[in-house]
Amino acid sequence: MINAITQETLYLILPSKVSQLAVLYAKKFGVTAMEALRTIYCSNTYRALEDESTKLWHLGPVALLEYISEYH
Repeated sequence: MINAITQETLYLILPSKVSQLAVLYAKKFGVTAMEALRTIYCSNTYRALEDESTKLWHLGPVALLEYISEYH
């Protein structure tokens, strides 16, 4: 059981965050799921998301979509 999200445990929640974001991204921008995933994984948003100190992992998929739309 994880008691706290740390840089060492963050990888456990990232796939869920990214998959939810990819679905929304694909719908919003009219791209395939694979294109959405590629865009997300290559984005500055993902680099920030995988850095625990940014606390971006606290955001839900809708907020992450707004974030990537603004900062990508």
